[in-house]
Order: sequence, then C-alpha cells, then structure tokens
Amino acid sequence: MRFDAMGVSELVEYDKSTIIKRASIPARDLRILGPVFSHSSTILAREKAMVVNLEFIKAIVTAEEVLILDPLQQEVLQFVDQLRLQLPHKSAYKTQGAGAADVNDSETHVSTGGRWLPVPEAMEGLQCELPFEFQVLEIALEVVCSFLDKSVAELETDAYPVLDELARNVSTKNLEHVRSLKSNLTRLLARVQKVRDEIEHLLDDNEDMSNLYLTRKWIQNQQLEALSGGAASNSITTISPRLPRLSSNRSASLVSSHNLDDDDVEDLEMLLEAYFMQLDGTRNKILSVREYIDDTEDYVNIQLDNQRNELIQLQLTLTIASFAIAVETLVAGWFGMNIPFTWNNKEGIFEIFVGGITVGCVLIFLLILGYARWKKLIGS
Repeated sequence: MRFDAMGVSELVEYDKSTIIKRASIPARDLRILGPVFSHSSTILAREKAMVVNLEFIKAIVTAEEVLILDPLQQEVLQFVDQLRLQLPHKSAYKTQGAGAADVNDSETHVSTGGRWLPVPEAMEGLQCELPFEFQVLEIALEVVCSFLDKSVAELETDAYPVLDELARNVSTKNLEHVRSLKSNLTRLLARVQKVRDEIEHLLDDNEDMSNLYLTRKWIQNQQLEALSGGAASNSITTISPRLPRLSSNRSASLVSSHNLDDDDVEDLEMLLEAYFMQLDGTRNKILSVREYIDDTEDYVNIQLDNQRNELIQLQLTLTIASFAIAVETLVAGWFGMNIPFTWNNKEGIFEIFVGGITVGCVLIFLLILGYARWKKLIGS
C-alpha cells in the first residue's frame, strides 16, 4: 500500500526491482523486511529513503511517500488506519502554512528583483511541524508501543491470578500455567528490548539521526539544482530580471518549516526519547512481572523444601521405630527356638516376658528419638 504526504492511499503491487529504483535502496534492505526478520526491529537511513522494520510494521519511507508491506494483516491495519486518520490533518495544516508562504514569497520576489531572501518571520510558527518521514515514523512507533503495552497489560492480567493460585496450591496444572507464562514473558521482553535497543542506538549516534532527515536532504538537493541552474542562466536573468521563480506549496512549506542545519537533530531526538521512555516503562512492567514470578518460585521452593524436610523426618522416625521392633523380634526369635528353658515351666511367664521386651524396645525407640532431636536431626 502506498501513502503520499496528503494521506491519499492506494493498493499497489511492485516487484523488488521497482521498489529498489523507486526508493533508491540496496537489495539487501528488502531482505530485512522479509519473513526471516519478522520480529526484528531495524530503522535504516538511506540516501533517499528510510527502511522501517518495527515488529509487524514493515515500510519504506521517502520524503514524499511511504510504501507498506502486507497492509492487510490484522496488526498492520491499525497502522494503516492511523495513517489515514492523521496524515490528512497534518497535511492540511502544512498546506495552509504553505499558502501563506507563497504569498509572502511572491511579494518578496517582486520587491527584490528575483533574489532569494531568508524565510519570513511570520512562518516561524511552522517550524514545529515534523517532516513527512518523521510523521510516519511517529505513527509507527505509536502503534508498536501501544501494541506492546496492550500485550503487557494482558500478560499482567493473566499472570498475577495464576501465580497466586500456584502459591496456594502447588500442582502440575498450575506449574504448567506458570511455565507457559514465563515463555510468553521471555518472548515479549525480547521484542520490547529489540525496539528499545534500536531507538537507543539511534539516540547514541547523531550522524544516524541526521541521515534520517530525508526532507532536509531533498530540500538541499533542490537548492543545489536551483543554484546550478541559476548559474547557467545568469545572462538570461540580466535581460529579464523579473522572470517568475518556480515554486509549489510543498517546497514553500518545507523550506519554511525545517531547519537545514545538518547537525540539528533536536526534533527527531525529542521524538525518539519520548517513545524510548515509554518502551522503558513497558520493559519495567515486564521485569516487575518476572520479579513477581521469581518471588513466587522462591516461595514455592521453600514450601517444597519444608515438605521434603517433613518427609525426611517421618522417614527417620519410621526407621527408628523399625529398628526397635526389629530388636523385639530378634529377642522373641531367640526365645522361640526349641531350646529347653526353666522359664517355660513357670506360669504367666509369657506375658511378663513379652511385656518386658516391648517396654525395652519402646525405651530404645525413645532414646534414639531423643538423641536425634538433641542433634537437631528431627524438629521438636
């Protein structure tokens, strides 16, 4: 889909060679917009175009138009709608300012015999208007940041109830939910981090930001062409000093609206910093969720360790009891052999004997259990 500076859109189908010639970009830039880099984030500045690959938004922006790849995808439709909604209003504002620039320009031209003069002071109010390529970039960043914020909000809505349920009841089902949640969180954090790192990379390099001023480079090229053409037609202008100078609404607006200083990147820097801060806040939200997950996992591990310790204590207690019973069984086995004893002839000796060895085994059990507690092998 193609959008021009006035917000007029049309569905077009271009092959790679046509796009390369139209936007003056190398062929490798089209690979960046391919499916292999579907979730990568890249903003590249070329001589006459800007290659934008932000999540699902893949576009080639020039000073006069923007080409959008796969505009009918569900995620990209929001970007297309925002372009249709915002570009006409901004273009209307620029057109009104351009009309005033044309009037002032014609008056200045007549009074000075056709010489170029500085921009009138009346047009200083238009200097805050962003170039077309930055308007598109701003809309793209706004859509991407809104999408990521929405994804993080959905993640938070799903995460906290699942984690609270896991803290109350450690089960296989709840553990599976948390595992899936951590996977989604890791992927979302990586996507936010990629966009944030790309913006940070641009903010750290003024040269890259300066190269993104496509409109400024377009104006400079137009001025160079005008100067070279003016030098060749000096003799003609001396004969007819009041020939009309070619102008258009767009050129008047652009000349009056943008500073041509190559080192001036304040507008773009402010734009990128705003969305960098927004992405940083989104990233902090994800890190907060991950920290909550880590805290819940630590709590669950403490619970599991406590249960494991209780099982070990129970196992040790049963082992001591088994040892005491084994001692009683051993003594009973000795006296149960077919060996003649004088005790066998005494009446009631069986009850006394069994009771005695049972009491002895209980004492052995209590002694060993007390020793284990004294050594803090078993909790009190």
